[in-house]
Amino acid sequence: MVYVNIYQSKGEIGRAAARKVAELFKKVLLEKSLVRFIAATGVSQFEFLEVLTHLESIEWNRAVMFHLDEYIGLSARHPASFRKYLTDRLINRVNLHEVHIINGDAPDPEREIGRLNELISKEPIDIAFVGIGENGHLAFNDPPADFETDDPYIIVNLDEKCRQQQVGEGWFENLEDVPTQAISMSIRQILKSKYIICICPEKRKAEAVKNCLADNAEISPMHPASILKAHPDVFCYLDEDSASLL
Repeated sequence: MVYVNIYQSKGEIGRAAARKVAELFKKVLLEKSLVRFIAATGVSQFEFLEVLTHLESIEWNRAVMFHLDEYIGLSARHPASFRKYLTDRLINRVNLHEVHIINGDAPDPEREIGRLNELISKEPIDIAFVGIGENGHLAFNDPPADFETDDPYIIVNLDEKCRQQQVGEGWFENLEDVPTQAISMSIRQILKSKYIICICPEKRKAEAVKNCLADNAEISPMHPASILKAHPDVFCYLDEDSASLL
């Protein structure tokens, strides 16, 4: 079930989503000693993470973070690295109990995936932060996404529309600079999260939002984020632009 919330601005989305996360953290920590969550990156998460990291009510010292996706072959110092993004906007701002980052430039990506799969499989994930790509991708699972694999992390090929989005958002100067592969959390692993927070503002996402979340939209690997409709607790935060075609 996707609970859609529509706001006028990114700032309103960020505040509303952060409040929901604080509520869910508190709920989980009434039952467990640690909350395990998945952190997303990208332009859509800017305002949300800014508010979230300033909420004093969140017990970050009882939180374990997992990383959603990362480019293969990109240094952690590169401006587009998701490790750098999360370090600057989340990890260095709060006192997390534990952090598990994807090493995108590991010499052996398959071995890195094995390490990550072992770590994330130890305990259930409580909350996942995600967005929806311009091509409807969920994490870096571009269409047609693999809805069948049970592997928590996988190597994926990035399609041209996905890579062009990274250029359009200013992370890379041109298409040739964007890596063609990434390590991504799989669709099934994302769906194992007890709660999912989906943040997707801006007009450029309107077509993807319609294809994935409209009442008459079919769940399809060609629209990867449509799989969110099969999850019992997804809280989706849109602005009037991204929701304009619903």
